[in-house]
Amino acid sequence: MTINKNMLIGELIQMDELIPSMLMRAGMHCLGCPASQGESLEEACMVHGIDCDTLVSQINEVLAAK
Repeated sequence: MTINKNMLIGELIQMDELIPSMLMRAGMHCLGCPASQGESLEEACMVHGIDCDTLVSQINEVLAAK
């Protein structure tokens, strides 16, 4: 399983139980907000000033190690 920056936050947090905590550690503390569920990971990263490519890479590394 791999993720990409075009995936919606709502989709990502349902994919694997580790993803929400990784997003929170990256600075996305608004995961519970209904509006965030419809944002792409790339959009959320832009809002929070996070390098999306780095975050995608880090999440995919963790998921690949499972």
